[in-house]
Amino acid sequence: MKILAISSTFPYPPTRGGTHNRTFNLLKYIFPNHSVTLITQSVEDIKEQEIEELKSYVEELVIFPRPSEKSTNFIDKLNNFSTFLFKGIPPNVLYLYSEEMQSWIDHAVKLQKFDAITCEHSVNQIYIRPQWQKSINTVVNIHSSLYRTCKNQLETNTSDNPKRDRLYLPLLRRYEQNYLSKFSQVVVTTDEDEEQMKNFNSKAKVTVIPNGVDLDQFPYRTADPGGYKLVFVGGLDYFVNIDGACFLSREILPRLQTKYPNVSVILVGSKPSQEVRQLAENPAITVTGRVPSVVEYLHMATVSVVPLRTGFGMKIKTLESMAAGAPVVGSDRGLEGIQVDTPQVPLRALRANNLDEYVEAISRLFDNPDLREKLARNGRDMIEEEYTWKNISAKYEKIIRK
Repeated sequence: MKILAISSTFPYPPTRGGTHNRTFNLLKYIFPNHSVTLITQSVEDIKEQEIEELKSYVEELVIFPRPSEKSTNFIDKLNNFSTFLFKGIPPNVLYLYSEEMQSWIDHAVKLQKFDAITCEHSVNQIYIRPQWQKSINTVVNIHSSLYRTCKNQLETNTSDNPKRDRLYLPLLRRYEQNYLSKFSQVVVTTDEDEEQMKNFNSKAKVTVIPNGVDLDQFPYRTADPGGYKLVFVGGLDYFVNIDGACFLSREILPRLQTKYPNVSVILVGSKPSQEVRQLAENPAITVTGRVPSVVEYLHMATVSVVPLRTGFGMKIKTLESMAAGAPVVGSDRGLEGIQVDTPQVPLRALRANNLDEYVEAISRLFDNPDLREKLARNGRDMIEEEYTWKNISAKYEKIIRK
């Protein structure tokens, strides 16, 4: 098959973030069996070497410049909201939209160059014409629901602009409802997002295809390091992870220090925001910035903590922690889509959703090396059986073939 994959995010290297990781790994394993053209946008910090490396995983790589950053003064914000209200397209989707990319895609479809088109993340749905699904398989790969994320931020008081988000929420609902009808196939990462999309459009053909792990990049650790070291991994310029890092550092850590004076926190992730960098003023907290190897930090973790209070979709960071053999304590958001503590499966992680639960769960693991080993082994077994990118991409390939 000849497949066109649309990704406004330049998906290489995959360590840059969840969108990069999912997009790259799904395409990586499909490419050997199909002719894949990837159309994407470049950003300033993409190196020429990274472009050349990505070319080896696709038949054709087409790169357009990312649109220049828009002004954010009051008048522009008002115009953005008016456009969202009347056209039904969120400002962040319009910001990434490239007329040059649209012309290239329109021309390719007119010439019938491709058998299928995939939109890697829902923001790319803007390039798809509704009438195309009559002649070509169109797939939208929704990494997480924008509506559900916004709704959750308002419910958990984690929105950075509640007034704006209350206005946006019904518009986001309308937006997701409307674009689903353009696609032959809809792909989501969790059962919760599947339910949400079917609620939006009962006729949509929705399939759950979870995230995965490259086991070569995340080998199982050789020994439990012991100690009292907490590790949190994630892009630290993303508001979901910023909130999680601050919650861990400002609320969970002080409570643990009363019982474990030597407890420390390592925040691992690229582009830490100023708020996150300031956390390192506490001598018990280390902020690494981007690191060559995330797995090295997971191997030294007594506990990997995923203290997310918002953000939907399956978290790759959680799967990678389990693959590496780091015992996990996570919230409902951090463990979304993964069966870790139901009666049907062996215990694979500890769940916590408030301060007391985090302190209790982490303390249990600090005090019980046998429990740490149990979670580590069960988590790794689950990843090997259910969450390798090779197996997951085979499911994605079947959807594209339909």
